[in-house]
Amino acid sequence: MSDQATEVSKLTFEAALSELETIVSSLEKGQVALEESVKLYERGERLKAHCEALLKSAEARIEKITLGSDGQPKGTEPLDM
Repeated sequence: MSDQATEVSKLTFEAALSELETIVSSLEKGQVALEESVKLYERGERLKAHCEALLKSAEARIEKITLGSDGQPKGTEPLDM
């Protein structure tokens, strides 16, 4: 897991998700002291929010290719979610 001091906002989606999975696994095992569990949970919440923000940003940038009547690509338009 990343150092607790690592700024969540600087993590890539993949790094944040990996750390979040590690935190969930640790908490599910129940072998972490209460105070450490609270800290892990709080960091997990920040990681989750960061991942959601990154996904929302990526979705906003996705475009779908539109086809003309001849079946050839004619441009792009925003993806309807």
